[in-house]
Amino acid sequence: MSTVITSIDPHSPAEKAGITAGEQLLEINGHKIVDVLDYRFYGYDPETVLRLERDGHVRTVTIRKAEGQDLGLNFPTYLMDEMHRCANHCLFCFVDQMPPNMRPSLYIKDDDERLSFLLGNYTTLTNLSEREAQRIIDLHISPINVSVHATDPQLHCTLLGNKDAERSLEYIKAFCKAGIVMNGQIVVCPGWNDGDALRRTLRDLTDWQFSSCSLVPVGITKYRKGLARLRPVDRDCAREIIAIAEEFGQENLWRFGTRRFFCADELFLRAGLPLPEEEYYEGYRQLENGVGMLRSLEQEFLSAMKMEESDAVSRPFTIATGVAAAPFMRELMGKAKAYFPRLDAEVIAVENDFFGHTIDVTGLLTGQDIAAQLQGRVAGRRVLLTVHMLRHGETVFLDDYTVERLSHELGSPVRIVDADGGDLLDAILETEG
Repeated sequence: MSTVITSIDPHSPAEKAGITAGEQLLEINGHKIVDVLDYRFYGYDPETVLRLERDGHVRTVTIRKAEGQDLGLNFPTYLMDEMHRCANHCLFCFVDQMPPNMRPSLYIKDDDERLSFLLGNYTTLTNLSEREAQRIIDLHISPINVSVHATDPQLHCTLLGNKDAERSLEYIKAFCKAGIVMNGQIVVCPGWNDGDALRRTLRDLTDWQFSSCSLVPVGITKYRKGLARLRPVDRDCAREIIAIAEEFGQENLWRFGTRRFFCADELFLRAGLPLPEEEYYEGYRQLENGVGMLRSLEQEFLSAMKMEESDAVSRPFTIATGVAAAPFMRELMGKAKAYFPRLDAEVIAVENDFFGHTIDVTGLLTGQDIAAQLQGRVAGRRVLLTVHMLRHGETVFLDDYTVERLSHELGSPVRIVDADGGDLLDAILETEG
């Protein structure tokens, strides 16, 4: 733990109060400060009393500010503490299926409830101490993203590879009782937590009134060696998962007014079933987990398209996407061509040679696979790629290919498209650049 102040934001409440770097923050409004959650929550009030220490000398500073305004203090790390590393050995862990010699950050396994609340990461709660669990309840920290996978205690421990994982189920029940909003995730592994085991899980989550939960298929790469045997979700398995989720979804709609359980787009694509209509997603509560991403993209795209003149002209372009989403993107481009008759559009499905063909989602495509499979096919055309392929905030693919390198190797301009349909339309209709 390090609550020693490293710097002060200019013109911040802390600077105006005369707080300086090198002081240690001990308390805010009488509450001991351990990490970023304490700092954020106890520093929210418009009047805050800070207890500070330097070289054994303790002083108190009172700050008056706007409610919710940050005090302006910076610390050695974002969390003001060490990140909680994952103590599990999940049977389906994607990190364990990564190839060697990739950048170190891709092998980091965090399991930190603070990053769940602050950044949207998923946590199993197995690292949670009693103090931290009670703090979530006392401060009513919501929402948090929780990996559930199964509610049968023995199966839960087996899937997480942690004999002590059962206590995380007790935390989930306690949080539900306390009204903590949780967005859950179930990675469905055929032969393990599907079928009756999945029904048990959805029944328990219904009875506990868990907030919302997405169902996603397990990802299996060609580098899965020396690990528990898993098989991918095929067409029939995907249809069974969807049917079970729909059974409990309808019950929850009738009893509680919410579907509660949502299947990822990938399950509908694998099942060969049409995506649900927009109402299914209840405001896209699980969008960040791949639930409704394609439907949302389509709705935004079509709405933006109707605001354009139908005689618009753009330069020829190619959309490169994963195998799973390619049929959807071809259908969407078909609607675009019907509205813009002079549109020159094509969609190319890129096979994932890097991770193996069982990985068919767009977000896990690498620069080298795109380069190899588009070589000689996009001359004179722009190449459009979704931002989901890149490291957050950067222009680098999973394999460290840069967008610049890809563009150079293809001899075509590469345009990265944001995750909304409006930006896709803007990219399509670009006439310069």
